[in-house]
Amino acid sequence: MARREKRFVVHSEGMGLSSIKIIMDKLTGVHYLYYFDGSAGGLTVLLDKDGKPFIQPVADDDGE
Repeated sequence: MARREKRFVVHSEGMGLSSIKIIMDKLTGVHYLYYFDGSAGGLTVLLDKDGKPFIQPVADDDGE
């Protein structure tokens, strides 16, 4: 069975009861911020300087 490539790239900071994660969707290029502290947390889209979603250009399937 072929291995399915993961859609999200996750970068983490912190350990234990609180942590920050930046999650990048490899399909759309959109970045999200996930923060949790204890039993509370939240997820939001990261914004650029103009207040629009931060989108990183993604490569096409053929590597371009």
